Amino acid sequence: MDIQPAFSSGLQGIQQSSKSLDRTAFDIVSVGTQVTDEGTLASGFSDQNQSLPDLSKSVVDLKVAEYQAKSSVNVIKSADEALGTLLDIRV
Repeated sequence: MDIQPAFSSGLQGIQQSSKSLDRTAFDIVSVGTQVTDEGTLASGFSDQNQSLPDLSKSVVDLKVAEYQAKSSVNVIKSADEALGTLLDIRV
């Protein structure tokens, strides 16, 4: 029984959820602002009605990333428990 792929999958899931959280946080911050050519945020975005659905989508994406991180942690915990059980059986 190979436990390493389970640990790798869990870690990869946590990394992906972290990237998604970063992207979503930037989207939430940028609602109502404009990104300038230098990549900085400037307030005064005029069409706020257009940005409202983006905010809703960003909040949903935030929750999805949260659940992805939680499930990845559960994968790592399960792999750790399985490894502990295997070690207990073989010792």
